[in-house]
Amino acid sequence: MIQIQPLTGDVAPAVRGLGWDWALEDACQNYVAREAVRLPEATADELLQAADTLYDLLVQSIPDPIPDDLLRLLAVPELLWPAVRHSWNDDRHWHVYGRFDLVTTPAGPKLIEFNADTATGLPETAVVQWASLVAAGQAQEDRQANGLFEGLQDQLSRWLELNDDLEPTLLLVHLPDSAEDAANCAVVAEAALEAGFAQVHVCPVDAMQVAVAVGEERGAWAEVEPGRWQRFGFVFKLVPWEILAEEEPALTQDLTELLRSRDLVIANPAYTLLFQSKAILAWLWQCFPGHPLLLEASLQELSGGQQVRKPVLGREGQDVAEIRAGVTLPAPTPGDYARQPAVYQRFAELPRDAQGRQYQAGVFWAGAACAIGFRRDQGFITNLSEFVPHVLEQ
Repeated sequence: MIQIQPLTGDVAPAVRGLGWDWALEDACQNYVAREAVRLPEATADELLQAADTLYDLLVQSIPDPIPDDLLRLLAVPELLWPAVRHSWNDDRHWHVYGRFDLVTTPAGPKLIEFNADTATGLPETAVVQWASLVAAGQAQEDRQANGLFEGLQDQLSRWLELNDDLEPTLLLVHLPDSAEDAANCAVVAEAALEAGFAQVHVCPVDAMQVAVAVGEERGAWAEVEPGRWQRFGFVFKLVPWEILAEEEPALTQDLTELLRSRDLVIANPAYTLLFQSKAILAWLWQCFPGHPLLLEASLQELSGGQQVRKPVLGREGQDVAEIRAGVTLPAPTPGDYARQPAVYQRFAELPRDAQGRQYQAGVFWAGAACAIGFRRDQGFITNLSEFVPHVLEQ
């Protein structure tokens, strides 16, 4: 049973008082609960250790060289194969961060999936949940498992060091007309400045210009102020790789060419699509059958029992359906992914509070597991589910 406690105070003044106005966004405040999960320190340690172990398992599961059959199994678009292989084989292409979604069970935490490429939830995890404790007068360093901002800063600093032959300029791009994505990019941008980048700029992806002709104009550019264009050596994209490949194939090819010629580097790198694909759940179970952190998963329907069907490259909980006794229930969130190949994962009951709301743990990884946050809902957990801060208890 999840135990919760109320949080008093107004978050917005607390965020501004901490100097984090850049992370304040109305929609973010509206779905951050004015309550906190009372999280035993032992459970927090278990969740963090699980994320570190799972990341190691993911890396171990990928053969070198990466075979075509595995790329097909993971539904990686063929257009991206060169970028995936190139980034996997060159450590300068640095995985900055991702988020493990875990279910806490009586037998310990289990992996639901890993948002390796374009994980959101940065403002509420890194900033707003800490500001919630500040507003409630409970802000002590040992009251929350939340080193996300520091983890991002360390990862970005390391990315910069690994690519010291490139200009220390960072362009952060996101899908157009998304205040949520812009707020997530703002967190990364602030961490990048702290990490030593000389200049950062956030804009929609369609405001980025890419040139591949040999000469001074080659590279990625953005208009940083009216009439002044800047070339960037580093690009952070909150745009899924598979969407780039599907909707912007020419841009994807140009970015791949620039990657291979060392004109820029991109985070998260293309190889993170290997981990982002939900087909990796079946691959992990094949590589590590019965592992205590994994739920049984397959690319074919499992025999007997309750299970969940997920599109392998689905997002935001769309087209995820539950199967009970061989009967597929309607997907609570219909979307655009129903025709994709699917992975089948053994169902695990999410823990509930006294009001029957379900809780899913999100553990951020930034070089190491560094922060915990919770989503809750009466039904399926999606990106629109309420975010719940936590308070550590001994």
